[in-house]
Amino acid sequence: MLVERTLTQLQVEATTTERAQELGRMGYIQWLGWLPGHASYEAEAVKAYLVAMDFVDTDPAVAVFCDLIRKSLRRPLVPLDLSLPKPRRKGGAKRRRDAL
Repeated sequence: MLVERTLTQLQVEATTTERAQELGRMGYIQWLGWLPGHASYEAEAVKAYLVAMDFVDTDPAVAVFCDLIRKSLRRPLVPLDLSLPKPRRKGGAKRRRDAL
């Protein structure tokens, strides 16, 4: 199931609220991209939400994912914030030296 794959990827330890937001948005975009073209968005979104809501209290990124689904189903429609993470260095050589 598409949503289960997305949830598995979202159930990582988000070190900050910002990182949980980024992961949740990327998970939503990934899930959306995996939907078949002929699928009913509303039906798929409700199914995804029902599966994901069990993890809202334990996984912040899943909570963001569920929030985006809820917002996408509201009427009238409003634009969603689906901005991608800002590029950042992961440490490189300096981090490796510091680890020694």
